[in-house]
Amino acid sequence: MPQSSDYFNAPLRNIAIGNRNEFSQPGAVKAAFAEFFSTLIFVFAGSGSSLAYNKLTGDGPASPAGLVSAAIAYGFSLFVAVSVAANVSGGHVNPAVTFGLFVGGNISLIRAVFYIIAQLLGSVVAVLLLSVSTGVWGAPVFGVSGISIWSAFVFEIVATFALVYTVYATAVDSKKGEIGIIAPLAIGLIVAANILAAGPFTGAALNPAVAFGPALVSFKWTHHWIYWAGPLIGGGLAGVIYEVFFISHSHEQVPGDDY
Repeated sequence: MPQSSDYFNAPLRNIAIGNRNEFSQPGAVKAAFAEFFSTLIFVFAGSGSSLAYNKLTGDGPASPAGLVSAAIAYGFSLFVAVSVAANVSGGHVNPAVTFGLFVGGNISLIRAVFYIIAQLLGSVVAVLLLSVSTGVWGAPVFGVSGISIWSAFVFEIVATFALVYTVYATAVDSKKGEIGIIAPLAIGLIVAANILAAGPFTGAALNPAVAFGPALVSFKWTHHWIYWAGPLIGGGLAGVIYEVFFISHSHEQVPGDDY
């Protein structure tokens, strides 16, 4: 019978670096392209909804209607983005999700880096396409409003924790059973709910790639670190906690595989 300490060491024990040959494997390349296109779809629809709302309201201030429209656009588009990439890459569409799966021992470091680069590029291309299509350079940049920087930091940690925890429960856990069918929907809904909760304060990025594209194209980096540090900490904590307390380690796991 395994010692209790074995369960606490399991996620760290399963962490894998991978090898550079992964970059040349056809499966890895296809997975990276899947992450690129899914992130492009997600950011194009989400950021595009913000631009559309600004146009319809004459660049008016944020309102409850604008918040709801953003939640719907991001939630629905993430549902689709995860669904279309699920069979190829696992449908991470988020560096925080990828990082959470890495610290949980479900993907190798090399593969994780590959995914994150693809996600960032997908976000940048989405914002560039929006700029060309709308004639408005860049997209609304995520920022802090009405609260302190550290409060915003906590918002991003907690909200991303909820997202990655949901990913683990509905898509990663081998005991998920039939609930795995609704994993993309659950993931989209938790993002929409968190936008309603945190949107007025931080924009509720929950995703470094979503924040990176608009920031790079507009070249506005105010408090941008929050949208990296918060989601990565929240995603990492969710990965470790779910692996330690809820996933059985009695079976052999294969580090480097996607969920």
